[in-house]
Amino acid sequence: MFKLLKTEGSARRGEFTTVHGTAQTPAFQNVATCGAIKGGLSAYDLKDINCQVQLCNTYHLHVRPGDKLIKDLGGLHKFTGWNGPILTDSGGFQVFSLAKLRKIKEEGVTFNSHIDGKKIFMGPEESMQIQSNLGSTIAMAFDECVKNPAEYKYAKESIERTTRWLIRCKNEMDRLKQLPDTINKDQLLFGINQGATYDDLRIEHMKTIAELDLDGYAIGGLAVGEPKEDMYRIISAVEPFAPKDKIRYLMGVGTPGNIIEGVSRGVDLFDCVMPSRNARHGHLFTWNGIINLNNAKYATDDSPIDSACDCPTCQKHSRAYLHHLFKAKEMLAMRLAVTHNLYFYNNLMQRIRDELDNGTFESFKNKYVDLLDTRI
Repeated sequence: MFKLLKTEGSARRGEFTTVHGTAQTPAFQNVATCGAIKGGLSAYDLKDINCQVQLCNTYHLHVRPGDKLIKDLGGLHKFTGWNGPILTDSGGFQVFSLAKLRKIKEEGVTFNSHIDGKKIFMGPEESMQIQSNLGSTIAMAFDECVKNPAEYKYAKESIERTTRWLIRCKNEMDRLKQLPDTINKDQLLFGINQGATYDDLRIEHMKTIAELDLDGYAIGGLAVGEPKEDMYRIISAVEPFAPKDKIRYLMGVGTPGNIIEGVSRGVDLFDCVMPSRNARHGHLFTWNGIINLNNAKYATDDSPIDSACDCPTCQKHSRAYLHHLFKAKEMLAMRLAVTHNLYFYNNLMQRIRDELDNGTFESFKNKYVDLLDTRI
């Protein structure tokens, strides 16, 4: 599944082979929360911007349109039209971030839907069943994402519960794969490392879950408000204890600079809503830094968003045109801007892979790690 091709320091260049295709790593997952990129992009558009992996949200698809409906229609790949790898998160993060009222027990979590208030119960088995119905390539284990800062005692109890839940997820996935109507009998399972910002808890938890010989390992519960220095410290602390022959995924991260720092610390896979969310508000990434197309100075600027970019938007449209579209509140503004930002992220990952292939990643990092996060 995961083949490590070469390293430069802790940075890793690899290939991740799945039943739905092979992804070159490091890679960025384009976030299609409800089966589509917010901003008007379809699965077919993603092909044009060099997307390798699509991420869909278990919780959101469970409450609407319903995972059983998607299963009846052939699973997420047929439903969305995307034929490459799809990762579905466990629903755990949404349970703990969206639900105003929730009750955590050993069995799982009871909470109310953010759409209609309907009471929902989700535990390890339910999460695996939903993801099996969706037929995703990669299923994430159901975990508890604690808020930072968290009390040490609670964080320790939480990782112990998350480990017990992980074992239940593994057992349930094994059961589901034996059923005759399971869409993807080759579905992969990733475990999630937790432990707040406590190095010892993070290390203890990674050592424990590494023994379960899962298909991949994620670092969760970061980029939720803690200083980025804490995030980088935790990644560096955990990395030596993550299996070398398994893919590593940093969940919900992040800015271009965050990604470059993550790669330098041994991370292979990333996802974040930032490129699409920022684009919908006119904040676009370029190789010289971040621009805000709402600024008046772009009203007469007939240059592309980024002269170094060959995305469909930059090839056909000017900053002045997009500035006008945003001011006129035209939907096309979001589509063109999101196309650029996602292309930029996928192209950034290609550049990183090329630099790793050439043994020049460290100099690339030194040049761009701060520049790309700088607002112009």
